[in-house]
Amino acid sequence: MEDAIDNFMQSVGDKDEKPDGLIDKIKNALGKLGKMKARRRIGKEIQDLKKQIKEVSERNARYKSREAFSKTVNATVDPRALAIFEHAWKLAGIDEPKAEIIKLLMDDDGCATTQQQPKIVSITRPGGMGKTTLANQVYQEIKGQFECWAFLSVSRSPDMMNILRTILSEVSSDRYSNTEAGSVQILISKINDFLLDKRYFVVDDDIWDVDTWDIIKCAFPATSNTSRIITTARINNVAHSCLSSFNGRIYNIRALSMVHSRQLFHRRLFKSDEDCPSYLQEISEQILEKCHGLPLAIIAISGLLANIEKTEDLWNQVKDSIGRALERNPNVEGMMKILSLSYFDLPLYLKTCLLYLSVYLEDSTIKKKGLIRRWIAERFIHREGRYTAYELGERCFSELLNRGLIQPGEIDVYGEVNSCQVHDTILDFIISKSIEENFVTFRGLPLMTIGKQSKVVRQLCLHGVKEGNSTVLTAGLVFSHLRSLTMVRGLLEIPSLEEFRHLRVLDLMACSKLEDHHLENIVRLFQLRYLNLQGTRISKLPEQIGRLGCLEVLDLRGTSVKELPACIVNLRKLMHLLGNDDAKFPDGIVKMQALEMLEYVNASIQPFDFLRGLGQLKNLRNLQLDLDFEFDAVTEDTNMVGEEHTKAIVTSLCKLGTQNLRSLTIYGGSNLLHKESLCLPTLEDLCIYFSAFPQVPTWLGSFRKLQRLRLGMKGLKQDGLCTLGALPSLLVLYLVEQTASNGKLRFSGEVGFPFLKIFIYDACSKPVDLMFGAGSMPKLEKLELNCFWIVEANSLGFGIENLPCLTSVKCIEFAGDDGVVEAMKTVMERGASTHPNHPSLLFERL
Repeated sequence: MEDAIDNFMQSVGDKDEKPDGLIDKIKNALGKLGKMKARRRIGKEIQDLKKQIKEVSERNARYKSREAFSKTVNATVDPRALAIFEHAWKLAGIDEPKAEIIKLLMDDDGCATTQQQPKIVSITRPGGMGKTTLANQVYQEIKGQFECWAFLSVSRSPDMMNILRTILSEVSSDRYSNTEAGSVQILISKINDFLLDKRYFVVDDDIWDVDTWDIIKCAFPATSNTSRIITTARINNVAHSCLSSFNGRIYNIRALSMVHSRQLFHRRLFKSDEDCPSYLQEISEQILEKCHGLPLAIIAISGLLANIEKTEDLWNQVKDSIGRALERNPNVEGMMKILSLSYFDLPLYLKTCLLYLSVYLEDSTIKKKGLIRRWIAERFIHREGRYTAYELGERCFSELLNRGLIQPGEIDVYGEVNSCQVHDTILDFIISKSIEENFVTFRGLPLMTIGKQSKVVRQLCLHGVKEGNSTVLTAGLVFSHLRSLTMVRGLLEIPSLEEFRHLRVLDLMACSKLEDHHLENIVRLFQLRYLNLQGTRISKLPEQIGRLGCLEVLDLRGTSVKELPACIVNLRKLMHLLGNDDAKFPDGIVKMQALEMLEYVNASIQPFDFLRGLGQLKNLRNLQLDLDFEFDAVTEDTNMVGEEHTKAIVTSLCKLGTQNLRSLTIYGGSNLLHKESLCLPTLEDLCIYFSAFPQVPTWLGSFRKLQRLRLGMKGLKQDGLCTLGALPSLLVLYLVEQTASNGKLRFSGEVGFPFLKIFIYDACSKPVDLMFGAGSMPKLEKLELNCFWIVEANSLGFGIENLPCLTSVKCIEFAGDDGVVEAMKTVMERGASTHPNHPSLLFERL
């Protein structure tokens, strides 16, 4: 239906030019006849499709199945869902196997004295048992005892060059970006030479075949009995092959006991074991018995149960739906049964969003922003009411996380999940469903089921290999309905864009072979909505790019594009523009009224018209500006020119602040922002980097809707603290002290901060006398102190007992006397023990 409508809209959108001369008039008349025939044909297609839709609707009404379990959409990430992954070392049952593996690695069993090989432990069992989590916890526990270390994910279809570059980069604490042109042998030699006289510790996670290990093991010198290696593998013979050439042992990871299974299950669903209602206890035990101690199964089924009502009937439905699959095969079939149950419980829009994750590489980190932009471009998510499509995309992301179908990746200092990962067992399931539904067509991916896919393609995912050829991989496929093209790894020859008439999403990220001429025909993709050129060698966009009237997202980060073509301002539907630090915008930015997100803009190289027109973008919600003018060539000419640019920036920001601007990120510009007064009443997030204010700007006091603030200071004083405390909506405060405060900082009920939930204090200089008095920060839940040794605490931990809602304290120390550090730890532990909530304490030393 979409294709028919697209064809029709393109047909009626063509402008008929007045012909000159008899021959041109005859051609024009014949052209109109052709268009009329085409329009009649398209009209008939639409009528046929409408008839099919009516039949499907009537059939659905007759055979309507039971309603899905889920009744609501969770708008935010459930903290209990994060707790399973955030503090993995606290996971039920992990302490004992962790201690056993450390003992196998570190104890002298008498072999090391007679053999010179490094010790190796190969962890094995099928997917979903927690091998990666266990290996990572051992890694975090003991890596500090070695000179160098590395943790790498190998996966089923490994990119050996990338894996070896990762090893070299991590063990040497350096980035070897210039090694791509080399060979596998050169990289192995470099790693071997570097590790030859060092005590190293390496984890090789998720090895699928013997040949892969035979290459990787050559990078590790086999003559050091003080070094250690851990491997994880699903397949037994692969795990045993890892022991060759090394002094090693196999470790078969065990399923969770019923006690530990119950702890994991209840941690997701209830606040404590006692909170499980009596009428659900027996059903809970029966469900857990069916999970057979498989952690991934418990997380998935508890994620499903967390999204339905806690009633006996509904939980019994879930229990009966699991069946006896895990009893027959507790490793593969049973896990797929549980994942199927979770999948079919999803509302339709969420199923589509989940299946789309199949286009990402195994073990890859998926950025939340980029994923949501793609969902929107594919029209899986639409704007509804007062919510933007992006905000609804965040809801979808949160619900998938709450259901345990994706795992949190990077969690920022504010507690926000910025990326996710997909467990390889769940990814296998998603890929199989995508193939079954003909949702995504894969080429270059080593799966046995690939050959069963339909030749009519809607979403095409090409997995690049060094010798790959897109023409060979795509032979026989029909592209008349192609909606999106994703190039994974980017090593393939770029296919011609001529036949991708209905393409909406084109992701060429990191395609090393992409050159400027490959984009010459891109203007023919009249439906293109998403274009990702991030990390490519593109240096110039085609002059006709302004003709892409449907383009909504353009990502140029990491490219060599220095100047955007003038016609880019004709992209009237462009909502997200991610430039690079060197890109210069043309005049006429005011025409791009659809812009909602504008990132990576270097204000110092922009024309005056751009800075002035910025304030007229009424829909702009998210803006990132580089205001570092210290090396600005524009302001070196005359002071008058610099003042004009400064005034234009401030005026534009203030205009945006009265419209829809919600998030503002600024790099540098402390001199400008301290002297000028900003008025941003709509702003909710303000982050300022690489600059420090001599005092808290008075204009901050007018930001009544500000919820999150990151601010650098040159010595914070008590009056400035009161200005920040008076912000009525502030939930998160991140203060960076670049020079020491001369006075004492006292927090109390009079200072304010009535709703603050997260306080991060990052100090870099002399000790500061910091104290929380009675009534201070009544809603504070998370406290983080960087360089915590600078705090002069009293015997109760500088007053943390006066923070009634405190649940966690994190202390990061970069330097300082060991005795002072230990004393501080003792004080903090004493303060936490006297607190009624007994907040968790985490100490890190960098």
